[in-house]
Amino acid sequence: MSLLGIDIAWDRPTIAEIKGTGAQWVARYLSTDPTKNLTAQEVKDYPANGLSIVIVWETTTCRAGQGKQAGIDDAHAAISQRSILGLPADMPIHFAVDEDISWAGVEAYFQGVVSILGANLTGVYGGYQVIQGAHSFGLTYLWQTVAWSNGQWSPYATIRQPATTTLNGGADYDNAEVPDFGQYPRPINTGNGGTDLPTPQDVWAYKGPGDSPDVHQTVQNIATQVKSDGAQLTAIKTELDAVKTELDAVKTAIAGVTNLKLTDAQVTALVSQIVPVLVPQLLTAMGQKLDK
Repeated sequence: MSLLGIDIAWDRPTIAEIKGTGAQWVARYLSTDPTKNLTAQEVKDYPANGLSIVIVWETTTCRAGQGKQAGIDDAHAAISQRSILGLPADMPIHFAVDEDISWAGVEAYFQGVVSILGANLTGVYGGYQVIQGAHSFGLTYLWQTVAWSNGQWSPYATIRQPATTTLNGGADYDNAEVPDFGQYPRPINTGNGGTDLPTPQDVWAYKGPGDSPDVHQTVQNIATQVKSDGAQLTAIKTELDAVKTELDAVKTAIAGVTNLKLTDAQVTALVSQIVPVLVPQLLTAMGQKLDK
């Protein structure tokens, strides 16, 4: 598979402009420069319009060569920014290596990052040597740029960045090469080797932006992620869209009764009554369709 995306630093194209490039996901930045960084509004707007998000920490050109403590400091800063944006704690963060350097020159930095973030959530952006070394180090989210790669592509790269730009040079094209390339919303693992359809545990554990479990947001995110490339999946998506419509009607009815905003505790109490009934029925129906 290859899923087209773009990465954007300072430019702020509209959703329509982004989708006009053919992109299905957007890579955005965390850094010490607020004018460059991903915003909380983008975290809401991109998924709501069918665009996944990838994040990368990038500051100065030679930062990744500054040793273990630099990696520790950057990991803490990146985690803090991820949390403030409302992104989930299981969201991988790529860390940029923006120079022609060997893995040996940046390994100490990534030892620092991994000691805070964990290897399973640490991604790397860099050239061929860096990506090959990161794979040997045990990292799996590997975003390779054509720069510093001398025409070689690593077979382990989960994202590839060719030398092509779009939006008048304000964005680079990228290609995701695997189903899970570190994107948000996070892919839902079915336990059967797939990443498109949820288990009941996945549904309840999933949270949309914000602190409260949100059943409506969950169903919306699942419906967005389901690929309509077959009659069965198309039928499932239709059913999920119907459930979304019903939940919207419930939300509208509730809004007509009270203007009060529910607290997290009230939301949790409400969904604890709804989920045991709604989710098993929904997942059972989906399972029955897939078994045919």
